[in-house]
Amino acid sequence: PERFGGAPAYARQNRAVAANYEPGSTFKAFTVAGALEERTLDPETTFDLPPTITVADREIEESHERGPVTLSVAQILAASSNVGSVTIGLELGSKRFDRWVRRFGFGEGTDVDVPGEAQGIVPPPSEYSGSSMGNLPLGQGLAVTPMQMAMGYQAVAMGGVTHTPHVATGTRVRRKRVLSARTATQVSRMLEGVLGAGGTAQEARVPGYRLAGKTGTAEKPDGLGGYSKTKFVSSFIGYAPARHPRLLVAVMVDEPKGEIYGGLVAAPAFEKIVSFALPYMRIPPEG
Repeated sequence: PERFGGAPAYARQNRAVAANYEPGSTFKAFTVAGALEERTLDPETTFDLPPTITVADREIEESHERGPVTLSVAQILAASSNVGSVTIGLELGSKRFDRWVRRFGFGEGTDVDVPGEAQGIVPPPSEYSGSSMGNLPLGQGLAVTPMQMAMGYQAVAMGGVTHTPHVATGTRVRRKRVLSARTATQVSRMLEGVLGAGGTAQEARVPGYRLAGKTGTAEKPDGLGGYSKTKFVSSFIGYAPARHPRLLVAVMVDEPKGEIYGGLVAAPAFEKIVSFALPYMRIPPEG
C-alpha cells in the first residue's frame, strides 16, 4: 500500500505466511502420499468410481459431470477426481489421514524468518463429523497457509525431506524427513502427469522443461456452516525441473473473477513466472 499505516489489515498482511485458506485439490497430493506410505495402495491401483460418492449426509461429485469410470491412483491425481480422492481417503482412514497431515507440518508454523506466520487450522479426528472424510481428503474443512503448502510440496520434490524456509541468506537450514524417498518419487511422477495429456494443468506447461505440480479450486466458507457457490480460491503449486528441482512456485488467487478453476486461473501465472525464472537462473532446457 502507498500509505502503509492507513491501509486496512488485510492489505498489510503478508499472505504467503499469514493467510489461512482452504486449499482444495492441491491438498490431494498429501492424501495420496499418506496412502502410498501406509502401503494401502500403489500408483497403479485402480478403483471403479461412480459419478458421485456419499459420506454420511454429504454427496461428493466431480467438478465436471461424468459417468462411471475406472481410474488408477495416478489418473485420479492427474484428473483431480474428487470421488477418487475421497475413496483413497476412506481407504486411509481418519486417524492415519490426520497423522500424515500433521507429519507434513500442517497445523503448526514452518519457522520461516518472517513475522506474523499463521499456523493453519487442522481439526483432530475427535472433532470430525460423519462427513468430514468426505471433505478433508479434498482439502476442504481445514485451513493452511501458502508457505505450509510450499513446504509440503518441497518434501515431495526433495525426496521426502523438508528444509526450513528462510528469507535471510546464511541462516542454518533444518532438515526433516517426512516421507520415504520411494513415496516422494512416486508422488512426484504422478504430479508430472497433472501437466500431461488428460491432466488439469495444461496451461502450466513450459516448452523444453519437465515440470510437476497440482491445480486447486476450493469453495470458500460462507460463514453459515456451509460453502459459497460463488466465491473460490484458485491455486497452483509446482516445481521445476521435475527430476532435479531448483524452483518451487505457489500461486494462490483469492476470489477470481470470470474463470474459477486453478488450471485456468493460477496455472498460467505459474507458467509466466517459471518461463522467466528458469532462463534467469541459467537452468537449460532438458533434452
